[in-house]
Amino acid sequence: MGIRLLFILLCLVHFSILGQKNEVRVNQNRLESRIMELAKIGLQENGETERVAFSDADIEARKWVVQTLENMGLAVSIDYAGNIIGLRKGRNKEAKTISFGSHIDRVPNGGNYDGCLGSMAALEIIETLNENNIKTKHPLEVIIFSNEEGGVMGSRAMSGHLSHKAFTVANSTGYTMGEGIMRLGGDTTQIKKVIRKKNSMAAFLELHIEQGAILEKENLDIGIVEGIVGLKWWDVVFTGFANHAGTTPMNARQDALLAAAKFVVAVNEVTNSFEGAQVGTVGRIKAEPGAPNVIPGKVVASLEIRDLSSQVIEQVFNAIKAKAQEISNASNVQIEFVPLDTTADPALTDPAVQKEIEAVSKNLGLSFKYMPSGAGHDAQDMAHIAPTGMIFVPSKGGISHSPKEFTSAEDMANGTNVLLQTILSLDEKLD
Repeated sequence: MGIRLLFILLCLVHFSILGQKNEVRVNQNRLESRIMELAKIGLQENGETERVAFSDADIEARKWVVQTLENMGLAVSIDYAGNIIGLRKGRNKEAKTISFGSHIDRVPNGGNYDGCLGSMAALEIIETLNENNIKTKHPLEVIIFSNEEGGVMGSRAMSGHLSHKAFTVANSTGYTMGEGIMRLGGDTTQIKKVIRKKNSMAAFLELHIEQGAILEKENLDIGIVEGIVGLKWWDVVFTGFANHAGTTPMNARQDALLAAAKFVVAVNEVTNSFEGAQVGTVGRIKAEPGAPNVIPGKVVASLEIRDLSSQVIEQVFNAIKAKAQEISNASNVQIEFVPLDTTADPALTDPAVQKEIEAVSKNLGLSFKYMPSGAGHDAQDMAHIAPTGMIFVPSKGGISHSPKEFTSAEDMANGTNVLLQTILSLDEKLD
């Protein structure tokens, strides 16, 4: 009788703890306040924030994050790729980590939510767990990835996909990835030590703004990401002949910029000629020598192609390349494609983790839909080494990579609560 009573009491305690965990919610005001506090780092006179990876503002923001995590009692370190790692111990020392986070670097002239929400949500979750005296079975690992916007640098290093070729690619600060890694406290000579073995984590989760308008248009709270598109980048070099704009007849010119202009139109036409949701973009173009009275002799443009299928990306590229050859022949301008080592393979999220996010969303009374991600994320590389899930919340007007980017405090809190409860659910169910 005594043993039975003890068993019943233990069960009641267990279910009481589970009930307590299910009722835990994050502090919406504190989450929004922290987003706004982060936005002050890199604030410009025009009221907008600039915080490109490797910049002084990026370094200042990283110091702020490290200090905040340390104040919460986490053991904080910087790995050799410049990733910030915050570790919260679990009850089971042998258990694998449940890892979550995002990034705080921004594109030039970017907004306050892309990456920052997932990062500040991670901090809010740790603080919420501390406040409620909840100690998880698994260790929890907060990861703030380095240089996501300039080629998902930190997560690619962790998945073993960052090659030494990438170290020469510079961002708008003028620093190369190699220089940036050293600047952030990493070490390019030790980069291989960052690589995590497959299934070395119990799970990885990332919360992010949608960066599109689907959730807002359909009046939905949560997006459960099924997969993240792959993307490939090229520099496209057009080599013609620079000559006097006033004395060179129109029919005798080797105008590199004119060929590039035709190429931009061709990218749009070719990409649209395929069935599916693939996208092709020319987002940057530079003409040399860049004088009004000189025919451009050289142009360097960018080419980016995205899709959930690597095969489709390759097919679209081959079709664009064939069209470029036609333009080259007609204009007597040489066109060369230089692949850049800032690419990412398509990645599907884990179906079991997707179902946990769905169950949690239902329990919280939040509407949801399954959807792909058209943008690249750190979760894309993490999916190669851990069961990965990704949660979207609405973006106002579908605007991102812009100072006008906005997600409401309520939507941010909804997503953070889904992330928190998914972590707690996985903590109970996973070994």
